[in-house]
Amino acid sequence: MTDLRQSATHPSRRGFLGRAALVAAAPAAAAILGPTLMPAGAAHADAAPLGDLPSFAPVPPSSFGPALNADGYFVGPIRDNLYWVTDGFYQSMLLATAHGVVVVDAPPTIGHNLLRAIKQVTAKTGTPSTVSHLVYSHFHADHIGASSIFGDDVVRVGHVENRRLLREAGDPNRPAPTLTFKERHVLEFGTDRLELAYHGPNHTPDNIFIYAPRQQTLMVVDVLFPGWVPFKNLAVSQDIPGWLRAHDIILDYRWTTLVGGHVGRLGVRADGDLQRQYIRDLDASVKQTMTSLDPTPFFQKYGPSGNAWAIFKTYLDAAAQQAAAPIVDKYLGQLAGADVFTVDNAFALFESLRIDAGTLGPFGIRP
Repeated sequence: MTDLRQSATHPSRRGFLGRAALVAAAPAAAAILGPTLMPAGAAHADAAPLGDLPSFAPVPPSSFGPALNADGYFVGPIRDNLYWVTDGFYQSMLLATAHGVVVVDAPPTIGHNLLRAIKQVTAKTGTPSTVSHLVYSHFHADHIGASSIFGDDVVRVGHVENRRLLREAGDPNRPAPTLTFKERHVLEFGTDRLELAYHGPNHTPDNIFIYAPRQQTLMVVDVLFPGWVPFKNLAVSQDIPGWLRAHDIILDYRWTTLVGGHVGRLGVRADGDLQRQYIRDLDASVKQTMTSLDPTPFFQKYGPSGNAWAIFKTYLDAAAQQAAAPIVDKYLGQLAGADVFTVDNAFALFESLRIDAGTLGPFGIRP
């Protein structure tokens, strides 16, 4: 077995990520572990002093997940033989069957800790530790970039668009799936099944829904963020209207547990209801801003110089700030990061309404 010990002067990446994840999962540990996250001699002359970094509201305790182990991950049961793994930032799901383990997603930040988690799980269940299938939620490297650690014998499963995108990417760490589907596919293992469904583009053109009916668990990645507001720019989604529709599709499924692919805890239905309301409130605020924010001062300031980009930048920035303000006030203390990403999310929604929905605001058809 590879020696996992590390020297004091050159900490391993695994050790670094483990300590970073511990800080994320347990804020009280930051005071103890914080200095160890910066290796000796790593300070940069031009690095920003800590005091120059912005401060944000405290993360609500309910937004945190379980504590991580010394290797920087947590693995635990969802229900029966269905498990989940997290490093506090990303998530994977494991189904332990009599025929082997089915893994859903292989985030590189969890990396080889997935193999350790699988050994833990199968030692408990008494089932084979061989990974038979690896299901891809979507093609993004931050969720499946450790696929290569499972070798060539695993059956990789994904949407047909997933295969096209991965073949185009040519990333050896993300081999293209060998088993694909267009609309629906069921993986059956005795009494267990994973129902894979494609409901159209949302976060990416290939993002799928993975449902374990016996365990009443749904995994959909980069749409719902239990306990947190969506990541920057509505999760940097490629199809904002599709991403918005995905909220309703998710809540139409009969699930009690959601694996969202990010952050350190699982979701319950109340998390889905809360994020959907956040989005609805943000949508209403953005539309109100479109009708109330006068673009005239921005044209007066930058129009004479012909700086079109300055006009749009300052107007759109002001619009995002105005639309976000009441939403931040409402959701601080309810959703972590409300003051971190709501302005960015307002900007993304504002632009989607203009470009995708044709809600043009002051930039409508010229009379």
